[in-house]
Amino acid sequence: MSYLRFEKALMTNLEEALPRELLRSNRSGAYSCSTIVDCNTRKYHGLLVVPIPGMDDDNHVLLSSLDVTVIQHGAEFNLGLHKYQGNNYSPKGHKYIREFDCDKVPTTIYRVGGVVLKKEVVFQHYEDRILLRYTLVDAHSATTLRFRPFLAFRSVRQFTHENPTASRDYQQVANGIKTCMYAGYPDLYMQFSKTNEFVFQPDWYRGIEYPKEQERGYSSNEDLYVPGYFEMNIKKGESIVFAASTKEIKPRTMAKLFQDEVDERSPRDNFFHCLVNAAHQFHNRTSKDERYILAGYPWFKCRARDTFIALPGLTLAIEEQDYFELVMKSAEKELRNFMAGKPAGKIYEMEQPDVPLWCVWAIQQYAKEAGIDKCFKMYGKLVEDIVRYIENGKHPNMKLDDNGLLRIDGKERAMTWMNSTANGRPVVPRTGYVVEFNALWYNVLKFCSKLASMNNDEKAVKKLEAMAEKTKASFVETFVNDYGYLFDYVDGNMMDWSVRPNMIFAVALDYSPLSADQQKSVLDICTRELLTPKGLRSLSPKSGGYNPMYVGPQSQRDYAYHQGTAWPWLGGFYMEACLKLYKRTRLSFVERQMVGYEDEMALNCLGTIPEMSDGNPPFRARGAMSFAMNVAEVLRTLNMLERYAYKK
Repeated sequence: MSYLRFEKALMTNLEEALPRELLRSNRSGAYSCSTIVDCNTRKYHGLLVVPIPGMDDDNHVLLSSLDVTVIQHGAEFNLGLHKYQGNNYSPKGHKYIREFDCDKVPTTIYRVGGVVLKKEVVFQHYEDRILLRYTLVDAHSATTLRFRPFLAFRSVRQFTHENPTASRDYQQVANGIKTCMYAGYPDLYMQFSKTNEFVFQPDWYRGIEYPKEQERGYSSNEDLYVPGYFEMNIKKGESIVFAASTKEIKPRTMAKLFQDEVDERSPRDNFFHCLVNAAHQFHNRTSKDERYILAGYPWFKCRARDTFIALPGLTLAIEEQDYFELVMKSAEKELRNFMAGKPAGKIYEMEQPDVPLWCVWAIQQYAKEAGIDKCFKMYGKLVEDIVRYIENGKHPNMKLDDNGLLRIDGKERAMTWMNSTANGRPVVPRTGYVVEFNALWYNVLKFCSKLASMNNDEKAVKKLEAMAEKTKASFVETFVNDYGYLFDYVDGNMMDWSVRPNMIFAVALDYSPLSADQQKSVLDICTRELLTPKGLRSLSPKSGGYNPMYVGPQSQRDYAYHQGTAWPWLGGFYMEACLKLYKRTRLSFVERQMVGYEDEMALNCLGTIPEMSDGNPPFRARGAMSFAMNVAEVLRTLNMLERYAYKK
């Protein structure tokens, strides 16, 4: 039995089926996404969603959906599904689904009387093209298929509505048409592998509703334009391929192209393979020589902090060292440009103060896989330059004080990963000495010292060790409190007593400024107050302001974003701390924690990990459907488990 397979009972139950989403992407940032019953529930959903660099920095929904109608003896059976206002669903094609399988490619089996129709979907790796293959598995009489495309031509952040500006013009191309609703957009090519008849029958389908947007407190309905429909006969055993793209394709190549894409896919037949597949979906290639990491789907871009935190898990943990090097090459270029005061590039938020610290951490993970010698050769100069840049006070948003600690001003602008804002100000105004920044800084100094020793630079080693000792002493004096945990941040005489997960980094990192007893105490408190099956809570239930339910309109969700929600990527560092302190004795405990993440494979967006979960049971998934740092840290944890399991 397939790992990701759902039977008729689930597929025909919309309460069970609609929360389950399916994401396919390519390397340009384009994607195809909907629910497993092909009913779009977000404004971000669409059969073909592509970036249009010449227009803006957003993705754009060109083709929202494709309704297929089976016709026999003059009777029509529409397999589509849309939600309209008033909780009305039409045409309820989900009732014909017999099973859904997502092992290699998403495959849906429909049964309409004596007709059995199979639909398979692939998103082409290096083109903005979605391919669907329809195979008539069984039929007892002549069968006709009718395809009706629903067009949007809009940003994922907006809606389209019936208007006189939308162009109805189209042109015939090989086995299909091309059309463009608005100036500035590329042509949309819709073609089939088989000759067909296109019937021009323009109309607007009004009042289509997206319940996920309703949940988030946004506008939630739009109108979609249907230019007409394609119609063709199909014989038993015959396959027809449909392609939607911004480029024309030769129909005779479509069948082979589809099969080639299928053959390239690796099966999602277990937890690990699902995560590997998800990891590859974050790959982003903007040119031949540039590689980036998307922070998540469907609305995140390439962000600096996310890139460096996610990079080791998305590459090194699955033995893809070459891709680490490609991404780091692009990221190093942009980081160096930032340190030189040059304009921002394609990676957002490079100015965040902990970005260079996370860059060194990522390089440190590379050293474990590639060896310290190769690491020094590849990145020794970069690590040295980062330390010098911070030491000399060049970073515009972070300063090194005489006591060896890093200080930021986060009162007016969010400067850490806890970056939600309300009324223009940070919800969690972490400022002054921030605990994970200084844990990372100590770790950076010690690692840089190790690299300097590779170069036999005794003077540099001595200086770095002295800096590290000063930082260590100040860290303990500043952050360790009498209750066995660490202050989240300290700003002058103001100490934040909130129990937050950021202190776990002081335990998990290779070099900790804490004693063994202090590390165990921090880990114990994280276990008691922050640990959930979906990662660490962003705030303890015992702390003031605990707000674990990420629901409601934007303002309400902003106040909950880092006030109790559970984050899987933090759980990765928690697991690392467990294994670091207790070695093999915690293997079974960490393995049990992995069950909470494996549950996500079939509950929300299939085969990946969502952005976060509510901090209270039943720990419902929230936010973005697929989040790079979460997938990365679960993969890195699985890799650590394997290493500790084989250690003697």
